[in-house]
Amino acid sequence: MSSPRVVQMEPPDDSVVTVDLTHKAADLWDRIRRGFGMPDLVADEVTNRQIQYLAHPAALSRLFHRSYRYLYHIVDELEARGLPTEIALLPLVESGFDPMAYSSSRAAGLWQFIPSTGRYFNLRQNEWIDERRDIIASTDAALDYLERIYDMHGDWHLALASYNAGEGTVLRARKANEAKGLPTDYLSLDLRKETRDYIPKLQALKNIIARPELFGIELPHVPNRIYFDMIDTPPGVDLALVARLTETPLDELVALNPAYRKPVIPEGKHQLILPADKVEVFKARLDEAQPRWKTYQLQRKDSLQVIAKRFGLTLTQLLQINGLDSSRKAKPGMTLLVPAGADVSEVLPLSELIPDMPTEEDIRNAGKGKKRR
Repeated sequence: MSSPRVVQMEPPDDSVVTVDLTHKAADLWDRIRRGFGMPDLVADEVTNRQIQYLAHPAALSRLFHRSYRYLYHIVDELEARGLPTEIALLPLVESGFDPMAYSSSRAAGLWQFIPSTGRYFNLRQNEWIDERRDIIASTDAALDYLERIYDMHGDWHLALASYNAGEGTVLRARKANEAKGLPTDYLSLDLRKETRDYIPKLQALKNIIARPELFGIELPHVPNRIYFDMIDTPPGVDLALVARLTETPLDELVALNPAYRKPVIPEGKHQLILPADKVEVFKARLDEAQPRWKTYQLQRKDSLQVIAKRFGLTLTQLLQINGLDSSRKAKPGMTLLVPAGADVSEVLPLSELIPDMPTEEDIRNAGKGKKRR
């Protein structure tokens, strides 16, 4: 397996990025540039990736636009830990900044954690919530993981390769090169194609963001200010009610709270993420945010058709509200959401915005996905 070929050439003087740190960052992209701290990867594959990205400007623009809700929080966390801000661009490679992204290897969320790694970093995963999709929890977990593997290697390129392929894979590749008397840097390791392409993708995006004018690209304006904030919320409140009380579009609310797998906040202590300018609005109307749902535990001899009728629903509505695409997915012992004063028509649109994640049975039927992280 061949390694990326290093281009042996000095960059022209006008390619050097200079940043005036005496002035406040003009926007979040400017702030990210100021925090770049990883060594640049100079390789043919980086150039090829730049060409591919630039050949599809509409797709590149969509990629950048999807990041605006989440970037400020991620950059804040990176700076608090003293980490290079290139890491804020990693979700562009991992998930295209789509918190609902789900891969064939069962990786979920912005940072694409598989279930086992998610559990290792204490990301809750149950029928109500999957914190691999939670913006705040998954970012904390990803940065914890990246700090750990950087400490292991002392090299950011090897740390990023480990994030993609697993630290064991990279350690074995390093030991194999050591045994042959070969260099053990990222470019010299015998790694699978996905991992060999991984860092060139990130470097290509870094290069474009560092000098967008050089490539004829106009980055979307992302203000250098907080975009969202958190608030404790009572259990049993549905997202549709929160959207109405705060005059927030449903798709915006779901994009900020993608961890919830059902349209209702479950029992226990949970936080809701709202646009920063909506938090005080919600606090002022908190007395109106009363639970409008209850749960029903499915018994062995229960009929979904009968249950739906009992609670004034059609069978289709009962399935939609509970994220089920078939009655066969409803098993004894499952907890179903049923209305207790809710306007069902107000909540149904959420079923299209909250994609259900495959069950273990779905995964077994589809075959095992490729192994990763």
